[in-house]
Amino acid sequence: MCGIVGFTGTQQAAPILLDGLSKLEYRGYDSAGLAVRNDKSLAEVVKATGKLKNLFDKTDGGALLPGTCGIGHTRWATHGEPTETNAHPHVSGNARRTASGTVESDVVGVHNGIIENYEELRAKLIGNGYSFYSSTDTEVVIKLVDYYYKKYKIGPIDAINRMMVRVRGSYALALMFKDYPGEIYAARKDSPMVIGVKDSESFIASDVPALLKYTRDIYYIDNLQSVRVLPGEIHFFDLNGDEVDMEMTHISWDAEAAEKGGYEHFMIKEIHEQPQAVRDTLNSIIKDGRIDLSGAGLTEEILSGISEVRIVACGSAWHAGVVGQYAIENLAEIPVRAEIASEFRYKKILLDKNALVIIISQSGETADSLAALRAAKEHGIRTLAIVNVVGSTIAREAENVLYTLAGPEIAVATTKAYSAQLAAMYTIALALAKAKGKIDEKDYNYYIEELQTIPGKIGKALENKERIQWFSSKFSNAQNIFYIGRGADYAISLEGSLKMKEISYIHSEAYAAGELKHGTISLIEKGILVIGVLTQRELLEKTISNMAECKARGAYLLGVTTDGNYSVEDSVNFTIYVPRTDEHFAGSLAVIPLQLLGYYTSVARGLDVDKPRNLAKSVTVE
Repeated sequence: MCGIVGFTGTQQAAPILLDGLSKLEYRGYDSAGLAVRNDKSLAEVVKATGKLKNLFDKTDGGALLPGTCGIGHTRWATHGEPTETNAHPHVSGNARRTASGTVESDVVGVHNGIIENYEELRAKLIGNGYSFYSSTDTEVVIKLVDYYYKKYKIGPIDAINRMMVRVRGSYALALMFKDYPGEIYAARKDSPMVIGVKDSESFIASDVPALLKYTRDIYYIDNLQSVRVLPGEIHFFDLNGDEVDMEMTHISWDAEAAEKGGYEHFMIKEIHEQPQAVRDTLNSIIKDGRIDLSGAGLTEEILSGISEVRIVACGSAWHAGVVGQYAIENLAEIPVRAEIASEFRYKKILLDKNALVIIISQSGETADSLAALRAAKEHGIRTLAIVNVVGSTIAREAENVLYTLAGPEIAVATTKAYSAQLAAMYTIALALAKAKGKIDEKDYNYYIEELQTIPGKIGKALENKERIQWFSSKFSNAQNIFYIGRGADYAISLEGSLKMKEISYIHSEAYAAGELKHGTISLIEKGILVIGVLTQRELLEKTISNMAECKARGAYLLGVTTDGNYSVEDSVNFTIYVPRTDEHFAGSLAVIPLQLLGYYTSVARGLDVDKPRNLAKSVTVE
């Protein structure tokens, strides 16, 4: 929610900082502050509660703060009340001020995010002689940087990197050090931050709109990266303190590029939006603890009469349908088949008159899916569309429509729309099972409760991203990758493989694990990556056995499994855990690390993540 700005260059900093903060007011705030280095390298800090205008008036529009290097902040209170003392910037000393109002402190900084272990760190710092004047987690971070800076007699980047390893939570930080006049240091984890540069001036902000008045040449800071910002000069560093090259992005006048919210790509932004997309979709269907599909035109009477289900879709939507196939068959105990739309539309349709054809399409305009819908209608079969775009062609033509609430999805490789489709399929499976009397009231309530925990657990699964980013960097030059699983895990493997191939251009294939020995194992050779999805306990040992056959032939094994399946570590080389949930719904969690794996591999290879070659977001031609 908070807004951060920074400037170093040849102009007076304060007016630029105030202007930048005004562009970030939409983020919400209850106080604001500036810190500007004067000619003696001391920081003049001014804060005000309430509207930004109060800070503007207090500094006479910035005129009262001389200096060409500074940082600014708008705060939305989390830790500590919205007071001037708790407002940012914060300092590493005890807010000792000189007669002129400058702050005698080695480190001054602003922060966006939440530090989860700040109480533990605060106690550590108190034990090392620090005292605190505010009740914020931000002051803890600033003083932790100061602690490492002084204890180890290291530079700002090394001190910041030590801090990043030590803290838990999310943050975007902008810091100034007394010993480094004219420079600003930044770092981020999860919270967005961008760097702009033009001629002999450099800018920092939480979001692009704050910079567009001054520059359109932007750098997006990677997660767990630190930055040294000098006038017209930017240096990026990884957690090891090694300098890394970053590609500059030129922001054009269209609004699309400014809607990334500080993320480097739309895809990673949309990956992080999945908890909300799934939550919104479930909340639109689950009402008062019951699944209500009346808005889609499906009553319990209609559902009870359905004899079989055919799910028709393309790409990731088809993969969501394969997951739905397993869920419906297991819960409702009726025949289900997931088919590729381009195949279904040309085959002889042999369906019972009481069948249900489910068409899944994010855009609602997919040509093959639309043709399949029309073919089903011609045969008098009831159709249900699961789409994300209200008023799309498929939504208009289907007899029944269930909307997912993923919101606009810009990246070609779907993530949040796919997850919303999974959520919709789960509710249909439960509604069918209840209508047909295949589950009792106790089980029904249990499944509803489990479904409602999925959004929060997706958020937990996203916490693996640093480990996945590291792993992706090690295998970014792979030539072939195989994904395997059994049952619903095979369905998730299909989606994981697609995410990898479509944005990283690495050849990858997904196989039902039991099929390996029927030909595919001949492709296994030393060093090849085999990824096993292992969430179904009854099938886990069998899949691990198949993976062991690959390992014996030199493959490197990655296992994606749920918490509690710790024996997996004994059989694979690298393990990623996701939160445990009912196995019918485990795919919603297992797919998260596979999405991240594809994303970070593409980034490591320097590719256009959001717009992979030869692909379109909506395929409207055959």
